[in-house]
Amino acid sequence: MRQSTPSSAETGIPRTWTGATRVPPQAGAADVRRERAVAAGATRGEHTHSELPIPAPRPVQRASVRGQILDALRTALVAGDLIPGEVYSAPALGDRFGVSATPVREAMQQLAQEGAVEVVPNRGFRVIERGARELAELAEIRALIEVPVMLRLARTVPPERWSDLRPLAEATVRAATSGCRATYAESDRTFHRAVLSLSGNGQLVQIADDLHRRAQWPLVGGPPTRGRADLLADASEHTVLLEALIARDVEAVRGLVGEHFTGMA
Repeated sequence: MRQSTPSSAETGIPRTWTGATRVPPQAGAADVRRERAVAAGATRGEHTHSELPIPAPRPVQRASVRGQILDALRTALVAGDLIPGEVYSAPALGDRFGVSATPVREAMQQLAQEGAVEVVPNRGFRVIERGARELAELAEIRALIEVPVMLRLARTVPPERWSDLRPLAEATVRAATSGCRATYAESDRTFHRAVLSLSGNGQLVQIADDLHRRAQWPLVGGPPTRGRADLLADASEHTVLLEALIARDVEAVRGLVGEHFTGMA
């Protein structure tokens, strides 16, 4: 039974991308006629099988802009520039960042999926109002996930691997010294990701990082109240914890990690 060749609409692939020009060892009559037809088509400005259209870069550029706006919005959220309970429109935020409303709207929709904002029809996006109870719940969940993993790693990871993380622990102290909550938040998550990545469980790292990011969002009532001294105290716990991990002091690790999450709540 003869099978029909699928059309470009059925395959989703432009006809000009489905084949490549190939020169046979000897050209027969059919080949000569085909070459003449191709040459005639090229003269009339038509696409031939030898022409490959250049993919337009617009989608890549838009995705890049959306990613940059998403990072900027996350920073503004952690820094308290986006106030809980307030509604922000995509056009207004686009003017603020010097871009169109489209990448802002796409970035805000991503934040809505993450639970940071909610859609307000015909108005924009409202920053979610969170209380201390939600922060405590997030700290409890993080402790349930991270503490057992860290205790296991304390018993199995060689000291030299922990020593490699010293620059990251020191970076959290420098970030805390700046007093910028957004700067410290990124450095803090980087350190925790590096520790958990030693487990070799990428899914665990991703879930823990998402919970960590949510725990960094501001509480209702305005910008976060944690000052430079609070950030320095939190960062110093990273250094002490790392030293305990290097020494393979499991009991010290257990106490330090527990205190770390309790203090965050």
